[in-house]
Amino acid sequence: MKMTILTASLISLFAGANTMAADVQRGHELVSTHCVNCHGSEVYTRPDRRVTSLPGLYKQVRFCEQNLGLTWFDEDIDNTATYLNQEYYKFE
Repeated sequence: MKMTILTASLISLFAGANTMAADVQRGHELVSTHCVNCHGSEVYTRPDRRVTSLPGLYKQVRFCEQNLGLTWFDEDIDNTATYLNQEYYKFE
């Protein structure tokens, strides 16, 4: 349990630090090119959405990237998650 809280805290810190340096425009391009092939923006705005936290958003972006075999760099994950957060999720 303590390890899970520590891991979540570290992910949260990592995500927050990278949010400031992320390229939101690049994130938008990546979402437009890759994400909307599987789903539209309704997946981000529906009331019962799967993602409920910023660390969860990063985890979901990584999950989708791996399932699509995109082999993105870490900054691509950061850019995409930051764009999605700013545009749809609005997590602190």
